[in-house]
Amino acid sequence: MHDQKLPRAPDVLAAAVTFLGINMMWIFFVIWMLYGMVPVLVMAVLVNHFITRLEQRLN
Repeated sequence: MHDQKLPRAPDVLAAAVTFLGINMMWIFFVIWMLYGMVPVLVMAVLVNHFITRLEQRLN
């Protein structure tokens, strides 16, 4: 059993990013329909800020 190689795990990063983008799109659309454009813009700025902080932390 030790001499058998395990198959390589698939790279799911592209699928995860696509799934996140689609979910954010419909969530933003629902918030836009319920509360207007201002909360969507605020949420977009917050998401952008958190992504920037994450990028700085990882580098």
